[in-house]
Amino acid sequence: MPYSFDTLIDRRHSDSVKWRHYGDDVLPLWVADMDFRSPEPVIQALRERVEHGVFGYGAEPEELRALVVAHLRAHCGWQVEPEALVFIPGVARGFHVACRAFTTPGDGILVQTPVYPPILTAHAQAGLASDEAPLTRCADGSYCVDLDSFESAIASRTRVFLLCNPHNPVGRVFLADELQGMAEICLRHNVLICSDEIHCDIVYQGQRHTPIAGIAPEVAQRTITLISPSKTFNIPGLKLAIAVIPDADLRKRFVALQGPLAGGANVLGIVAAVAAYRDSQPWLTEALAYLQANRDYLYDYVHSRLPNIAMNRPEATFLAWLDCRKAGIAGNPHQFFLTKARVALNDGATFGQGGEGFVRLNFGCPRSILAEALGKMRVALSNTGA
Repeated sequence: MPYSFDTLIDRRHSDSVKWRHYGDDVLPLWVADMDFRSPEPVIQALRERVEHGVFGYGAEPEELRALVVAHLRAHCGWQVEPEALVFIPGVARGFHVACRAFTTPGDGILVQTPVYPPILTAHAQAGLASDEAPLTRCADGSYCVDLDSFESAIASRTRVFLLCNPHNPVGRVFLADELQGMAEICLRHNVLICSDEIHCDIVYQGQRHTPIAGIAPEVAQRTITLISPSKTFNIPGLKLAIAVIPDADLRKRFVALQGPLAGGANVLGIVAAVAAYRDSQPWLTEALAYLQANRDYLYDYVHSRLPNIAMNRPEATFLAWLDCRKAGIAGNPHQFFLTKARVALNDGATFGQGGEGFVRLNFGCPRSILAEALGKMRVALSNTGA
């Protein structure tokens, strides 16, 4: 069936964090969920499950296990065994469990800044130190990994590398040689890799996501990969993610802490995930085409109508990273656009080193909302004299 991603759905009067956090006159393009109706097979499966009327503790979802294995093989060319999968309530829960399971207080966690704030602050939740390897910003505004700088950021205390790929907020899909270089360095220093790959299905034409664990068997044996249908099919509130842990020893240690720290998956999340992976590929195909068109519309608008603001085309995610440092904005650009344009974006400073002067914009919305928000931003900028 065709899907209409232009349909406006009233979320302001729902339980949406995205739409209720700010005032009624604010257009929210911040928190990373999309303003699209979820796939119809997911909605129908949930409807049928709710009609059952009993919501006790759920059993291990064997059908979902097989569907995830098939999905990873088809979309990433990555073959994993069903027993490698551990079902958890969320990706952030997964990397918090990994930080606790494979470190002791005082150890270090390696992160690449700027980065998704829960990754940036994960060390503090476990009494650990933060070792930062800033991404390199190239002359054209793109980001890459300087392997020498990456290796020099690893200290004797570093135990875990928290990778984000595709990267949030800069939108990179790391190339196989970049991943191989980082993996080899981690293996050489006996650093475990925990890879947040939640956006692995939101990848645009000309790009292909490579799981870092798929680089080589020896890398897989030292990697915990975290994925979820939540971003892919717009079901983050249903609280289900998957930790892919091929090594039995690592898996045992992870599972030992999973129960006390994270618990199991939501029964409705399991139902939704089965319907998503089994029946919702047509929805995803159309959603990706719509998101890519939104991305290109945004890119063209920024370059032609938002003076002195720069952005690169994201290779993945539905998030854009806007450089406002030359826009003539006095102070924080997040606060400027919120106050002067009544558009809510994410403050780049919360993504760590290299984020000051940037904002993150969520273009996972009907184009009419995106266009309205950009128009408000343009007017606000014109009033600064930029």
